[in-house]
Amino acid sequence: MGEAAWKEVDWREHLRWVDVGGTPVNVCEVGRGDPLVFVHGHSGNWTNWLQNILPFAATRRVIAPDLPGFGRSPMPSWRITIENYGRFLGELFDALEIGPAPVVGNSMGGFVSAELAVKDPERVEGLVLVAAAGLSTKYVGLSEDLLRRGWFRAFARAVNAYASIPDARLETLVRRPRLRRAVLAQVVRHTDRLDPAMAKEMLRGSGRPAAPYATDALVDYDFREELSDVRVPTLIVWGDKDRVVGVEAADEYQAAMPHAKFVMLEDTGHVPMIERPEEFNELLEEFLVELATGRERVASGVSR
Repeated sequence: MGEAAWKEVDWREHLRWVDVGGTPVNVCEVGRGDPLVFVHGHSGNWTNWLQNILPFAATRRVIAPDLPGFGRSPMPSWRITIENYGRFLGELFDALEIGPAPVVGNSMGGFVSAELAVKDPERVEGLVLVAAAGLSTKYVGLSEDLLRRGWFRAFARAVNAYASIPDARLETLVRRPRLRRAVLAQVVRHTDRLDPAMAKEMLRGSGRPAAPYATDALVDYDFREELSDVRVPTLIVWGDKDRVVGVEAADEYQAAMPHAKFVMLEDTGHVPMIERPEEFNELLEEFLVELATGRERVASGVSR
């Protein structure tokens, strides 16, 4: 399946509103079969997975929500924290009536997915952490100490209020290489190789109401000591040129989860599933096959 296949789909047919504990959530759902859940990161939305949904929807029920306060999902009544996002994810499983599922999370979405595996492990069949936040001491080159300071949090909220880009300007911005580089170089290693249509979808995630509170959440919660308790099969994927969550955080995850498989992608930034979709999809497919094989072995052992 070509990387551009997602452009030929009327995605509106696959979007629906789901009530999750009183919070309306925008969810993309495609395909039938065993569930597979994608969780976007800070200032992202479900469209971060556009190049990954279709290849797996042929055999699976693929689910990609907009986290509350991001994308089209409104702010929740509860406080934005990693713990609450993890709890929300579990409640989403209930609302969609899905059992244990592989969960794939990028950046903050990886943090949230790992939190679900820590607190509610029976829901998670397998875990894929893609440039996951949670263990880094720096984000976008800024130290946790700076991010915690009151004046910086106030500044971040002010900036976020003006960060939303009108659709009328998005088209011009993404088709001009210098402008595209200026706004996305921190996230994407080679902005000149990025499809303008995908760049447009990425930038639609800016300026959402949950963003400054999510920044607080990233540095206000530490689950390092609990990660060693995660026993589900785990795949860690990182870009070696990640400027948002540096590669030292990948080493931290591997040290905390020594049973996890770790793959570093060369010349890649913070969003491997967007920058190298074919390679990423192959890695994910291999991981899912390994999960299925393990499940069959367990079932065979029980039957005997």
